Amino acid sequence: MRTVTKLMKNWQFTGPDGKTAAVELPHTWNHIDGQDGGNDYKRGSCTYQTTFAKPAFDANTQQVWLQFEGVNASAAVTLNGTEVIRHDGGYSTFRADITALLAEQNTLTVIADNSKNDRVYPQKADFTFYGGIYRDVSLLVVSKNHIALNYLGSCGVRITPTVKGSSADIRVQTRVEGEGEVEITVTDAAGSTVLTGTGADTTLTMQHPHLWDGVRDPYLYTCVVRLMKDGQPVDEVTQRFGVRSFSVDPKQGFFLNGRAYPLHGVSRHQDRKGLGNAITREMHDEDMQLIKELGANTVRLAHYQHDQYFYDLCDEAGMVVWAEIPYISEHMPGGRANTISQMQELIEQNYNHACIVCWGVSNEITISTKDKRDMLDNPRVLNDLCHKMDDTRLTTLACYAMCGPFNPVAHITDLVSWNLYLGWYVPGLFLNDLWMDFFHLCYPNRPLGFSEYGAEGMPNLHSEHPRRGDHTEEYQAIYHEYMLRCFERHPWLWSTHVWNMFDFAADARDQGGEPGMNHKGLVTFDRKTKKDSFYLYKAWWSEDPFVHICAKRFAERTRSEIEVKVYSNQKSVALFVNGEKLAEQTGEHVFTFKVKLNGETKVQAVAGDHIDEAVFTKVSTPNPDYKLTKGKTKSANWV
Repeated sequence: MRTVTKLMKNWQFTGPDGKTAAVELPHTWNHIDGQDGGNDYKRGSCTYQTTFAKPAFDANTQQVWLQFEGVNASAAVTLNGTEVIRHDGGYSTFRADITALLAEQNTLTVIADNSKNDRVYPQKADFTFYGGIYRDVSLLVVSKNHIALNYLGSCGVRITPTVKGSSADIRVQTRVEGEGEVEITVTDAAGSTVLTGTGADTTLTMQHPHLWDGVRDPYLYTCVVRLMKDGQPVDEVTQRFGVRSFSVDPKQGFFLNGRAYPLHGVSRHQDRKGLGNAITREMHDEDMQLIKELGANTVRLAHYQHDQYFYDLCDEAGMVVWAEIPYISEHMPGGRANTISQMQELIEQNYNHACIVCWGVSNEITISTKDKRDMLDNPRVLNDLCHKMDDTRLTTLACYAMCGPFNPVAHITDLVSWNLYLGWYVPGLFLNDLWMDFFHLCYPNRPLGFSEYGAEGMPNLHSEHPRRGDHTEEYQAIYHEYMLRCFERHPWLWSTHVWNMFDFAADARDQGGEPGMNHKGLVTFDRKTKKDSFYLYKAWWSEDPFVHICAKRFAERTRSEIEVKVYSNQKSVALFVNGEKLAEQTGEHVFTFKVKLNGETKVQAVAGDHIDEAVFTKVSTPNPDYKLTKGKTKSANWV
């Protein structure tokens, strides 16, 4: 049976400055300079090296494989001076058989390269391309007869559930290297065996399956696939899966298990402040807990393949997932092969996840292109590839605002969504309604979604007169209030995804008084501060009762009377001022009260058993720290 040994410690890293230092994995060399602005973070080749003893194994019956779960963006791997594998694509798993090269003591060298080039995606986008070995590295000892490790970094097992009335067919396909017979056991969440079977490609019928039913009931089964030789198990792979059906109706939206299931959620980048993309499982857990607290039921995992662990969390939480490759912003004629290989790896490595309902083939690819014909052809190639590799899921892509409704790119995939920042980058929140209505009028049978929308919001910036472009927490909240009501007016949208759940690094940016960052998140980069907009979405989406007073960080006010806004998912909110009840309102989501200020004023919002408090102070002059100070650059965006 398999054994796994992690190679995470005792690495020597030679960085862009030529200096060598001891590091532990996960690691990136851009955790600081990729977040400080200037678009000058170090891109190039850096070297990682470690030594390890030969693992215990039987050379006659076993093999040793080396596994990398993420090296950005290209990797050249040598063992004891011999190259064992090259890999292009910074977000997926790859492996190499190193059995024949092992010595008693071994030197492993990895050259990680995030250099600018014209063949490996991404090269142009609104986020930092951190270089490094930022996910796990492992040694795998397996039998020579094993479930395949050499096919696109996959686990070697495909599980395809198909709901058929009150039953479901569970097809299990297993790739085998060497010899042996395949045995299959399926257990329920309690660990009881519900199905057994044999064969490398077999279909089992499950009566009355317990469906994976989104956030309300994300039920998972476990499939254990064993390879038997001479009556003994020689290898084993365990995969969880969910039984569900889904569809999209252009006039009614998304359906899960035969019922309408409106998709409302967020997009997510994987990086952290001071760490880049070299993050821990605990950080993945924290991200998911915050997404769940918000009340989201879908996540767009932008703009690349995320850690397998996070897809697992999405399965467990019932999040409907849009998974995509980093074919983004700028079409490169020399990059087609890389888009294909990254899509193949994305699909094969994530095929068994119940959460995934669509494969994203591109994002904003029409922003800049030098060859329109080739650019148009590439999404078609990827779309056909997705359908060939996986006929159970839909395809989609995200178009940018400048890609009009009639652009042929918008009509390649099964679904389409738009990244529209109307009311942020251009004036006119009302344009969102007009745009959606126009597209739906022109293409009533084309499923439409909103893949990105948002506004920058800084928790330290505030205004009595919030307006587009001021980066205040207040304008961000006003923007999102409009968008949520807008989506209520368009219930036929197949999905909506806020951009973004968290602030993230974009080293080319210089906005909001903090260079190197995109501040459209509902939560700050360090996950410490939930902006008012976070609570707005919680009021709309979450069933966990709460009440939240907005603009608490805007504590010093010059007006004698202010508007106190309260977000809550309760039907009634009472406001107390200095201990006395001012008023009580009934309504939904947003409650506003007029409060007179005279010196220091304590405000308390009460909704059922839930209380929130704030203190506002009347001052004679505005606090200058609340206003954005214009920097040296005039950049309004990363492009």
